[in-house]
Amino acid sequence: MGATSHDGAADARQPHTAPPAAHSPQAERQRRRWATQVVVADELARRACEERGLEQPPEVSPTHVLAIAGTDVADLGSIVAATLAHSAAARLLLAELERQQDVPEAAVQDYYERNRDRYLTPDALRRGVDPFGRTAPADFLPYQQAREGIAHELGRAAGHRAFFDWFDQARADVVYAAGHEHPGDPSHPDHEHRH
Repeated sequence: MGATSHDGAADARQPHTAPPAAHSPQAERQRRRWATQVVVADELARRACEERGLEQPPEVSPTHVLAIAGTDVADLGSIVAATLAHSAAARLLLAELERQQDVPEAAVQDYYERNRDRYLTPDALRRGVDPFGRTAPADFLPYQQAREGIAHELGRAAGHRAFFDWFDQARADVVYAAGHEHPGDPSHPDHEHRH
């Protein structure tokens, strides 16, 4: 079925695929699949924390859901972001994995050198200095001033990668009951994959 143009004529170039109605059986199945993924991830995180001897904080009340920044949803993926919003164990595990990361000094220095545009001084920015063109040392924040922030950012990114690796391995052996599979599983006719 084609989409209808603004003048009411059918447009055969673009197929019309309406999103499922909020209470349709398809939408209910997808909500069940999403909830299953979060519950499974929370249980896996609880077990991982217990195995590592991490004391888990009390659970967040269902009426108090932590907000996850839109950039984090894009970086983390929506199921991981939802899990982190709802699971104290997952947040604790992520924090532990971030803490364990050892970022080599050479990696921090390399990041600083390759991303000079991020370290222009306010004065250089006001003057419109091209960080990759003709510059003076005074146009940039000194490395020692930028170093801690870079190391933190790189450690956080490495922690996220470690969390994804852990999550992929932890759920590799999970067998889902019919109707509770990943919502993006393409073997299901109503799958959807969004980030």
